Amino acid sequence: MATISVPLSHNTSSRQHLSTIRHRFHFPRSSHSPLTIACSARRNSSESKESFSHLKELKGVACGFLAAWAVTAASPVIAANQRLPPLSTEPDRCERAFVGNTIGQANGVYDKPIDLRFCDYTNEKSNLKGKSLAAALMSDAKFDGADMSEVVMSKAYAVGASFKGVDFSNAVLDRVNFGKAHLEGAVFKNTVLSGSTFNEAQLQDAVFEDTIIGYVDLQKLCTNTTLSPDGRDELGCR
Repeated sequence: MATISVPLSHNTSSRQHLSTIRHRFHFPRSSHSPLTIACSARRNSSESKESFSHLKELKGVACGFLAAWAVTAASPVIAANQRLPPLSTEPDRCERAFVGNTIGQANGVYDKPIDLRFCDYTNEKSNLKGKSLAAALMSDAKFDGADMSEVVMSKAYAVGASFKGVDFSNAVLDRVNFGKAHLEGAVFKNTVLSGSTFNEAQLQDAVFEDTIIGYVDLQKLCTNTTLSPDGRDELGCR
């Protein structure tokens, strides 16, 4: 249980005759650690009810902003063992990749889910470039040889997908789950990889020239034994 408690006291100097209003928000942070945000507002006996009501309304708004921030901060990449939604039955679901998302790319918020599981985009050279695929479900899909330069894949779930020889140059791939993915020969030139995971991914001959990645993420990536010597040098693995 993770708890953020924010006292919203208007007058902290007086402790007598205080009325307390608490707002509590519960969010699922993970299957084992729910997140609770508690906000409180206190009224001194000398304050008018009208004044306190207005103050409480303003503080309620502030607490709402805090809750929204916490949800964003506590929304990681989909865990490998997390239950995924049923496969979409839309007949044109694979073509959605050519349109992409329209809102909230950076936080993985979408106007309509993009389910690309089991789709085949082998050697697709034009329709994926620069698209926003935030929070897309990509497990077991094939992108071998595709041009995915400048694509935005924030918080995508790509476990078991195949990206052999894919060009990810200048792409934003933050917080992507690449677990057990095939990334042999993929090009991550000037690519943002912060927060992404590569557990058991195949990275033979992958290029990491000028990759943007955090120190902790880099240390985890460097433990992948499939990295080629050139890839390790480009990443700066020790």
